[in-house]
Amino acid sequence: MSTDRRIVLSSDHAAIALRQAIATHIAAQGWEVVDLGPTTPESTHYPKHGEAAARAVAAGDCALGIVLCGTGQGIMMAANKVRGIRCGVCSDAFSARMIRQHNDANMLSLGARVVGEGLALEIVDAFLNARFEGGRHATRVDMIAAMEA
Repeated sequence: MSTDRRIVLSSDHAAIALRQAIATHIAAQGWEVVDLGPTTPESTHYPKHGEAAARAVAAGDCALGIVLCGTGQGIMMAANKVRGIRCGVCSDAFSARMIRQHNDANMLSLGARVVGEGLALEIVDAFLNARFEGGRHATRVDMIAAMEA
C-alpha cells in the first residue's frame, strides 16, 4: 500500500481505548494503520508519543497522523514541535474539516477526556475526508512554514 493511505496513531495512557477504536474504524475504511501505542495503562509521557507520530509524518512514512491524550492539547503541542507538522486539536467535525481545508493539517489531535467515541469517529471522518483547498490558504500555510526555517 502506498503511503497516501498510511496513517500513524499514538497516544498516552489516557487515550488507549479511544485510539484503538479509531484504529479499527479507519482500518475498516481501507487505511493502513501504524499504531505506535502504548498498549498498557501505566502512566506515560505524551510528548514522546506526539513526537514519534509526528516524525513518521514528517519523514513521509505516513501521509497523516492522529494523536490523543486526555485533552489533546499537550500531545498536539509536542507534535507541532516537529518541523513540517501542522497538527490541530479538534472537538467538533467542522474544525477538523477546516484544519485540512484551510491549514493543510497533516495531523489531528483529540482529547479522550473531552470527546466520546461516537463524536471522535465523526471528527476523524471529517478530517480524513477533507482536502486542502490551496489558493489564498496556500499563501498562509507557506507563511507558517517560513517560521520554521
